[in-house]
Amino acid sequence: MAIILNIETATKNCSVSLANDGITIACKELATAHFSHAEKLHVFITELLEENNIQYAHLEAVAISQGPGSYTGLRIGVSSAKGLCYALNIPLIAIDTLQLLAQQITIESGSILPMIDARRREVFSSIYDPNYNQIRATQAEIIDENSYQEINETIHLVGDGAGKFKDTLTDPKFVFHDTVVYPSANEMSSLSFEKFQNSEFVDVAYFEPFYLKDFLLVK
Repeated sequence: MAIILNIETATKNCSVSLANDGITIACKELATAHFSHAEKLHVFITELLEENNIQYAHLEAVAISQGPGSYTGLRIGVSSAKGLCYALNIPLIAIDTLQLLAQQITIESGSILPMIDARRREVFSSIYDPNYNQIRATQAEIIDENSYQEINETIHLVGDGAGKFKDTLTDPKFVFHDTVVYPSANEMSSLSFEKFQNSEFVDVAYFEPFYLKDFLLVK
């Protein structure tokens, strides 16, 4: 039995889940316009443990959403995860934030394009196939009407960055999944357990979030 605490703070969504052998036991999250990470993160962690009769000593690992995303949100999440790992002497697992966002939808064909708002007309994005394999590297890009013209298949857009471009990406190949806005710790459970089984850990002392840009404070 591997109980893993998953933390996702890369966007406006402050999200925490507890998982047992890759299955989510419980999840708490809150998305607010002005962020709530500093106020809510440790409250959510404490509540999840108490409500599920799990002690800190029962945790086998902590998984963190590594970015890209909000500079401040990532710093808060990573600092908290590192502190728990140091105190409990357990490993730290890092999960790609855009992969988490992509895994909130299921498609049979085409591509998944998760987008995280990076202010103005810029987004953090990547492209995944229906099996969630990354087929284009993560990048910060400015979107216009000529974006993704080289892709000749259905493109499924998810995330808070996608909604900004409904009037720009008007080709019928673009499908917007409006109900998927933020990455969630709920989708981290299976990914963190797989990495735990394969001992894919990051160095607690030297790990840094994947900011992608030198500094970004999402507003």
